[in-house]
Amino acid sequence: MKLSKMLISTLREVPAEAEIASHQLMLRAGMMRKMASGVYNYMPLGIRVIKKIEDIVRNEMDSADAQEFLASALIPSELWIESGRWDVYGAELFRLKDRNAREFCLGPTHEEVFTDIARNEIKSYKQLPLNLYQIQTKYRDERRPRFGVMRSREFIMKDAYSFDADNEGLDISYNKMYDAYNNIFRRCGLECKAVEADSGAMGGSGSAEFMVKSEVGEDEVVFCKSCNYAANMEKAPTQVDHMEKEEFKELNKILTPNVKTIEDLEKFFNTTSRKFAKTLIYKADNRVVAVMVRGDRHLNEIKVINAIGGALEFEMADAKTVMEATSAAVGFAGPIGIKADVVLVDAEVANMYNFIIGANDTGYHYENVNYGRDFEGKVGDFRKVNEGDKCPKCESQLTIARGVEVGHIFKLGTKYSEAMGATFIGQDQKKQPLVMGCYGIGINRTMAAIIEQHHDENGIKWPISVAPYQVVVVPVSKKDEQQMEIAEEIYNNLKELGVEVLMDDRDERVGVKFKDLDLIGIPMRITVGKKISEGKLEFKLRSAQDNEEVEISAVINRVKEEFKNNNIIL
Repeated sequence: MKLSKMLISTLREVPAEAEIASHQLMLRAGMMRKMASGVYNYMPLGIRVIKKIEDIVRNEMDSADAQEFLASALIPSELWIESGRWDVYGAELFRLKDRNAREFCLGPTHEEVFTDIARNEIKSYKQLPLNLYQIQTKYRDERRPRFGVMRSREFIMKDAYSFDADNEGLDISYNKMYDAYNNIFRRCGLECKAVEADSGAMGGSGSAEFMVKSEVGEDEVVFCKSCNYAANMEKAPTQVDHMEKEEFKELNKILTPNVKTIEDLEKFFNTTSRKFAKTLIYKADNRVVAVMVRGDRHLNEIKVINAIGGALEFEMADAKTVMEATSAAVGFAGPIGIKADVVLVDAEVANMYNFIIGANDTGYHYENVNYGRDFEGKVGDFRKVNEGDKCPKCESQLTIARGVEVGHIFKLGTKYSEAMGATFIGQDQKKQPLVMGCYGIGINRTMAAIIEQHHDENGIKWPISVAPYQVVVVPVSKKDEQQMEIAEEIYNNLKELGVEVLMDDRDERVGVKFKDLDLIGIPMRITVGKKISEGKLEFKLRSAQDNEEVEISAVINRVKEEFKNNNIIL
């Protein structure tokens, strides 16, 4: 393709709305344009990258015996009501009615649709295992779309669904997808790690997220440097820090006027935050939930939501609710005498001795409190992992980093098949529910993650496997007939080889061309300039600092060499 004929519009200035590198560069390089908050149009260069990622996904999915399918994005409410998710999914679900007042939603995910297909098409164990996938636009009414396509209201997703006769078969299907995902992200040039994850609204017995380390990631990921353990913060289990055993002391109520925060309490009692247990009060739909964690710990809200069986709305209680539950102002809550529907106690608190809590009385705290003697509650793991905590596998120290989720795989089991009556006739001639798995990849989020890992101050540095074009030929002067002739010859030779090649034939200064091409991120640049009189060209890798001088006769082989280095066959 010749740039003079392309719709390409780069931006010199960073758009004010763009907060992170991938968002900035996708706009500046003309990959996409914003239409509304969280909604984007993909320009010719951007859609080429998306198609490259999709092709890699299709290749690996097909190799893993998955079959492509395409479902409607418009889903009747009846399917979601059958699964029990119509009233559970929440405000992110785009809901609409047709002219006959029949309710639909725009699909944010497609478990119900694929389960419906399976129950109508799969009759016998002889048809199993089966894995169907699609690449399709999804819709979620995000409360706060941000970071470009990292969190948008419309996004492209590859979702696959496996159907097996039993859990052993599900394990095989799950592991095949696990391997396929590792291959996909490696081929896309991403450094990616699979981590244990919470299944959330999807349900099921187990899941793993494929995370790309990124400072702008919205997820916290817990890693062990000594073994291969990794988990999303939402899922990561904690180790109980056992306190030194003490004899129970007498419970005392202490006047603590205007002493509300852990820092204030440390000074007042002349001790450390490890001797305090804070009681946090939440509203979970129509329930009041009190949760206790040690004074120096942070609550893991996902663990709490899972412990109470889920909640459509989960938020910190307001002052009025706190007063009703504790008869005290905010800052003095405690478990003794609290009026809460659920009281959860982190296992670490249950193993503390003679600690300090709020007294449910404004201006007062209790000291020498002990679980079991002074209060009760459901004990469990309700806190976040801290940097330096012990690894649950090898007990080495854990480290925490931010990450972007690009893929997620779930063992759904029979959650949807039982709810929707998706059964098959087994070898024993009896009806059994299909055992399901679910496997998703965010295509445009993967595109953004690649940019986050592959860019510099000048622009994008696409891996050759996903670049919109692989090579660009740049004649320095359009007015120089010999330069144009040689550039045209190289351009045509590369096209004949099957290389995706651009020719920058624009009537622009060479510096302007280089700036645009670095911004767009074409992996290889061949510059045809004054040294053609010596039989030489300039060859430049976008990922390298320096230019190479190459004989005109050798430049095609130099391009072939780079393809070979990247395991790409021409």
